[in-house]
Amino acid sequence: MNSFTQVHVAISLAAIVAGFVVAVGLARGRFCSGWNAVFLAMTLTTSVTGFFFPFHGVTPALVLGVISTTLLLVAYFALHARKLAGGWRGTFVVTAVLAQYFNCFVLVVQSFQKIAPLHALAPTQKEPPFAIAQGTVLTLFVVLGIIAFKKFRSPALQPAFA
Repeated sequence: MNSFTQVHVAISLAAIVAGFVVAVGLARGRFCSGWNAVFLAMTLTTSVTGFFFPFHGVTPALVLGVISTTLLLVAYFALHARKLAGGWRGTFVVTAVLAQYFNCFVLVVQSFQKIAPLHALAPTQKEPPFAIAQGTVLTLFVVLGIIAFKKFRSPALQPAFA
């Protein structure tokens, strides 16, 4: 299980890095097709591999995995089946940014669980440092999502699928 966890974490970190490139590109009104492909594939892979960890009933992690997978399927549909036409452009932005937010949400949770100095600050994840970290991440993604939605929705903008 340790090797599987390490691979899962590596995939998750790759998804987060690619996701930031994609989100910043969308906020600048640009579509980075290569980075987008990596982001969607890695994020879907990390969501799916999360389901292979031991099952201990319905947990917040399991629910988040289902939501994230659903968002990614909608993002894939908006991009590949609907080619970002009309309202699908905005749908893609919302689902992609939400998927990236969920990646970062889990990163904060895992960081407070696994990194000793952070764990010492919030051992139960009900302490103010954890709430501040999650609130900051949420605020940044709301702002980033609004900017990306406004900038990437422009009908004159065509994605670069090269």
